[in-house]
Amino acid sequence: MREIVLDTETTGLSPASGDRVVEIGCVELINHIPTGNNFHKYCNPERDMPEGAFKVHGLSEEFLSDKPLFKDVQQEFRDYIQDSVLIIHNAPFDMGFLQAELEWCNAPRLENDVIDTVQLARKVHPGARVSLDALCRHYGIDNSRRTLHGALLDSEILAEVYLELIGGRQVAFSLAQETTKETDIQIAQRKAQARPKPLPQLLDEKQRQNHKDFVAEMSDAPLWQKYWAQN
Repeated sequence: MREIVLDTETTGLSPASGDRVVEIGCVELINHIPTGNNFHKYCNPERDMPEGAFKVHGLSEEFLSDKPLFKDVQQEFRDYIQDSVLIIHNAPFDMGFLQAELEWCNAPRLENDVIDTVQLARKVHPGARVSLDALCRHYGIDNSRRTLHGALLDSEILAEVYLELIGGRQVAFSLAQETTKETDIQIAQRKAQARPKPLPQLLDEKQRQNHKDFVAEMSDAPLWQKYWAQN
């Protein structure tokens, strides 16, 4: 099972007000285990960077000025996520921006299934704070690197939080046990499938005797004698 933990950074709070995506970060999970096959892109928003947004993520207009436009990375992004389930904290925000950006460059909308970890956390911890920082404190996840928001860093942290929310460590352990059981069964099946008729000997009796004589000269108790005893 493939899932993609995703986060974006933007110039503001609403694409309807002309705000744009400036960073996309994704972390791949296979059977709830991070693979290291991540996706990370900065995008030139072709507009100024409001001071409020800059204080959140630290991405300046100057830094983003030589980065590709969203339309130039959208196909690579789509090829990466494919039809995988998307794991997003406060999904309506990020999906709203991504769908708007895709519409602006005349690209198809995303049709992926989405798991919103805000909603998931509210079910798991009703009444508790469910910000990413609050969940990190609850689960003892180190987020000391998070002095500023960053799409890839936040995705990496969210992946850890998501695994805690679904009991991912136990799930991964169960998957490992199932794999071991299947392997044991396959081994037993192979052992049970003995040949109905032994293969013919490739050596004649003289050749076999010559080999026995050679082995006898090797040492007082050569390992080959055990083999001959079984044949």
